[in-house]
Amino acid sequence: MGKHRSAKKKRIKYSILALAIVFFVAVAFLILNLWDKNQGRFPWQSEEEKTIVYNGEEYVFSKNVSTFLVLGLDKYEGDSDVDSYNNDNQADFLMLLVYDNDNKQCTALHINRDTMADVNRLAVNGNKIDTLKKQIALAHTYGNGKAVSCRNTADSVSMLLQDVKIDHYLSLKLDAVPVVNDRVGGVTVEVLDDFTGIDDDLIVGNTVTLTGDQALTYVRTRYGLEDNTNSGRMERQKQYLDSLYSKFKECAANDNEFIVKASMDVSDYLVSDCSITQLQNLADKFLSYEFTGIQSLKGESVPGERFMAFYPDEDELTKTVVELFCQLKNN
Repeated sequence: MGKHRSAKKKRIKYSILALAIVFFVAVAFLILNLWDKNQGRFPWQSEEEKTIVYNGEEYVFSKNVSTFLVLGLDKYEGDSDVDSYNNDNQADFLMLLVYDNDNKQCTALHINRDTMADVNRLAVNGNKIDTLKKQIALAHTYGNGKAVSCRNTADSVSMLLQDVKIDHYLSLKLDAVPVVNDRVGGVTVEVLDDFTGIDDDLIVGNTVTLTGDQALTYVRTRYGLEDNTNSGRMERQKQYLDSLYSKFKECAANDNEFIVKASMDVSDYLVSDCSITQLQNLADKFLSYEFTGIQSLKGESVPGERFMAFYPDEDELTKTVVELFCQLKNN
């Protein structure tokens, strides 16, 4: 009888211990999950109004302009900092959608991935160790490769554009390009570079409807071309996006479920701080607003020993910031 009572006590003891372990593991995962989500949120931003002086006039950021940062991710095989929080996905493509909610217009600012900018180096807890001057594409290589890295890239874009607020972000692996491309039925372009030896169907001057991986080749390839600069590639990306936008808008007009279907196609490739509903609303706004086109920062590309460095013209950068994001102070 005593043995049975002792065995029963042991079973109760082990059951309580097991429940305690399960409880603490569950709490640990919950804390980690909340921590990871919080790293993807933008840090609190001061409400203090910043003044930008341009051509003798004082400007402030307009409260009726909102922004959405889109990143195209590709693998990075350069050196990494062993004492920081790293991943191997760089933001090879950066485009900031700027919504002018007063005038119902949308402008896309295409940012050169070689742009030399302030980049925060992060510790494992997501906090900043220090700030380095690097290609802006490398901001994403600090962090977990997901929300933390997107936020870090958004911080670099914000600092580059004189502390403009970045409201939301979305990163998309470039492997998704063929998926989106084929969802709209292919994208037609007039080939801007000679891809002989890479894709012999892509001949300068020919009009081609890009399908499958060919679309990725067209927007991603740099090396092996006569013009292997990122500026040259950006021209192809701009051309491709202009054509993709037209096809996307046409498909959306003909199919009420098109945006939902397209979103599901790429769901495994993307990271965003937006909910599905928010993304739907942003897409609807993009399609309903007047699209004023794609702009890029003016500046100079300088070859280095290991990489190209793009330095924006400071006066032109301030002009762009004022035109896209600002209004006259006390207006």
